[in-house]
Amino acid sequence: MVTRRPSEEIARLGDEIYERDIRQEVEAEHHGEVVAIDVESATWAIGDTVIVARDRLRTKRPDAIDVWLLRVGHRALHHFSGRPLRNPR
Repeated sequence: MVTRRPSEEIARLGDEIYERDIRQEVEAEHHGEVVAIDVESATWAIGDTVIVARDRLRTKRPDAIDVWLLRVGHRALHHFSGRPLRNPR
């Protein structure tokens, strides 16, 4: 039986994996792109859109359940008005 983690735990684990393993590798060249992270295996994929990143991750980890999505260089995946929220440096 497959279980799903609580959303808060997925977010925490996804952010930890991104900061520890992914950020330095993608931030300079992929600003604004989307990263999909399987928090169980720390496998990740990047794409121009959520769908592309998700599909690339599914190719690597078809059994991924707890996936965290984020936009490189931003604090939020989406913004609704005004200017995008960027990570402070």
